[in-house]
Amino acid sequence: MPYLYALLFMVAWHHVQYWLCVIALVMVFSACSTSTHDVVHRSLGLTARQTEWLLCLLGLPVLESGHAYRLTHLNHHKRFPHDDDLEGEAAHMPIWKVILVGPLFLPKLWLYGWQAAKDRPDQRRWLILEALFPIVGVVCGWLLLPVTSGLLAFSVTVLLSSFFYPLFAVHLPHRHFEEPRVKQAWTCRGRWIPRIFLPLAYHLEHHLYPLVPSHNLPKLAERLEPTLLAAGVEPIHVP
Repeated sequence: MPYLYALLFMVAWHHVQYWLCVIALVMVFSACSTSTHDVVHRSLGLTARQTEWLLCLLGLPVLESGHAYRLTHLNHHKRFPHDDDLEGEAAHMPIWKVILVGPLFLPKLWLYGWQAAKDRPDQRRWLILEALFPIVGVVCGWLLLPVTSGLLAFSVTVLLSSFFYPLFAVHLPHRHFEEPRVKQAWTCRGRWIPRIFLPLAYHLEHHLYPLVPSHNLPKLAERLEPTLLAAGVEPIHVP
């Protein structure tokens, strides 16, 4: 699905339908984020080989490294809110600093992954391949300019949008976290946004039960709601 949304963005851009580009871009990130979460946590019953390939293929539409994300994200679940959680670092920062350091977020995750994979040459090969995604995206987009500017526009827009990962994927979901585990992330309720951004909207449930597939998070949230309310958790209501 993320590839179809990416194609939709490029076609819409070519035909100057920028409003449709915005929708397509949101859906690209939603599809990649949700699917990659499930692949990282091995909640879909995939083989090891399928997992490795999907990490790569799901990172390609957003021009990032799925293998670096796996290494940092699993550490995030294990270590948040400690100082050695690189992915969760933005939760400790004021919002202005989160925005300021946003462009460094993905390079730092990749470098962390490279160091963490120092004894795994197979993982480093994936990391090298995936580090080329942004370069290939921009270069291919530039070469296609005589035909269409859609690919270059998509590549640049995706790269610029990734600067806001730490804000939307870390700082906001973990904002004002407290020491009890049930107070370390938000949980949202609404008709549309939770359906689009499953692991981000139900972030508390995802942290409590990371092996639950994303499509089952609404059902999990419904079952946990009495317990969470009794523990003082206040769901955030969104559209």
